[in-house]
Amino acid sequence: MDRPPRRTITPSRPHRERVEPELSPYLDDLLDSARARVAAAAGRESLADLTARAVEMAPGPSLYDALAGPGISVIAEAKRASPSKGPIAPGLDAVAQATAYRRGGAAAVSVLTEPTRFAGSLDDLAAVAATGVPALRKDFLVDPYQVWEARAAGAAAILLIVAALDDHQLDLLHEEARNAGLDVLVEVHDDVEVARATRLGARIIGVNARDLRTFELDRQAFARLRPDLPSGVLAVAESGISTSEEIRDAAAAGADAVLVGESLVRAADPAAALAALVAAGAVTEPADVPANVPGDAPVGAPSPHPSTPNPIA
Repeated sequence: MDRPPRRTITPSRPHRERVEPELSPYLDDLLDSARARVAAAAGRESLADLTARAVEMAPGPSLYDALAGPGISVIAEAKRASPSKGPIAPGLDAVAQATAYRRGGAAAVSVLTEPTRFAGSLDDLAAVAATGVPALRKDFLVDPYQVWEARAAGAAAILLIVAALDDHQLDLLHEEARNAGLDVLVEVHDDVEVARATRLGARIIGVNARDLRTFELDRQAFARLRPDLPSGVLAVAESGISTSEEIRDAAAAGADAVLVGESLVRAADPAAALAALVAAGAVTEPADVPANVPGDAPVGAPSPHPSTPNPIA
């Protein structure tokens, strides 16, 4: 499927009420850190120079296309730590992990580039993108500079967290990504954020079961919000997924893809663990999921029986 043509940012937009995000001290701290990283990086290389360097590189493969196939696609995540769990896999080799994910059937690899709480880096992103798999930059993006950092690193897509951005920032970064030739995974947590992502015209919307403001995990979030997503978008279930049964639950709720992280980086054999999840998401018929217009063993454990395709998406 071809990507939509790039668009040019224009100042004339229909006026709508500006929505300000409700930030927690934790999220506010991460956003402050992101802005400081941008300032430091821009002091070393200007946005103009970064953009010129980025456009000389071949664009990464399309995340949208990678997720648009039949069944449940799996975005496998490479991360060493998280604020809620602390160190998870401190010695993780991003390239080795991504290579294992490719063997296991990952449609794409999400790479944490936030250095303080997640122990990630842009070097990780570039190294994973160099393997040829569609690479998603997962970070707290607040500035167009970070979009072009992702493009220069070979990313296929970026993550935009609706909870972290006001409407102006969300529009600006979404448009900048399109101009850079990047797909965008727009992450939401509640119905208000779904409405904002819908107004944005997002083509890939992820429902994160973990609220970044409270760290609480709501395992019913995807099923509850999926009917509110506009028809035609790719719907991604994020967080709290580690078993084949949970993959099938996401499929039954209408997921096109899932994002799986912690269970895979903890697995002794991440390729085999991922292959089991991919097999659970193999389907033969699409789900009949309403949408508005405009248990298995844990991952890494031996399965008592092979997963079988289910006629659901």
